[in-house]
Amino acid sequence: MDNYFKETKILDYSNVSIQELLEQKGWKDLGIVSRIKAIYNFVRDEIKFGYNVSDDIPASEILKDGYGQCNTKATLLMALLRATGIPNRIHGFTIDNALQKGAITGIWYKLSPQSILHSWVEVWVNEQWYFLEGVILDKPYLTELQNQNSDCKTTFCGFGVYTDNFENPPIEWNLNNTFIQDKGINQDFGVFDTPDEFYSKHQQKLNALKRFVFQYIVRHIMNNNVERIRNKSVTNLKN
Repeated sequence: MDNYFKETKILDYSNVSIQELLEQKGWKDLGIVSRIKAIYNFVRDEIKFGYNVSDDIPASEILKDGYGQCNTKATLLMALLRATGIPNRIHGFTIDNALQKGAITGIWYKLSPQSILHSWVEVWVNEQWYFLEGVILDKPYLTELQNQNSDCKTTFCGFGVYTDNFENPPIEWNLNNTFIQDKGINQDFGVFDTPDEFYSKHQQKLNALKRFVFQYIVRHIMNNNVERIRNKSVTNLKN
């Protein structure tokens, strides 16, 4: 169980910014369930959905960015949980690129990989592992997506979502599993003690040129598209 608490290069929870956040929030004073819920809600809603420069950046950089996607939000969630004494691990997958359609469009969507590296955090509570994938999308973004597609109640795929219950996806945590992209999973890599171990074995398959284009062009376009949705400037998102 010690491996589920350790600090790593990516899980850099001794970083000053993370320690200051812990002091400010007072999470260590909460009971275990309340502590996990508070940290989960912070990462879900106060760290906006968005695309960072890379999957394997440290938790402190994600906190500084103020936004993240599945893999980077998982890193920050793990670091904050470990820093407050909550054991956790990471479960790696790939997901179908279709769930990103809309956030990425046109030629950029056509050039993007069919399968995308994906992960979620598993937290150990009361002798049981719980899956925390529902942390990916902040509520303001998801709510606006639902508002602009109010006729869809069941399966929705796109804009960072792939769920069979779009009207009420299981994103709230209270001793349960949470999900928002799980229907897009197409490969399971299993569990890893740390993201460092996961990324040492699995990386997004991009050549040097595509990686450069993603980091300096595509992700900014995607972040702008996401922000436009959050700010109510896009309609008919399913089409």
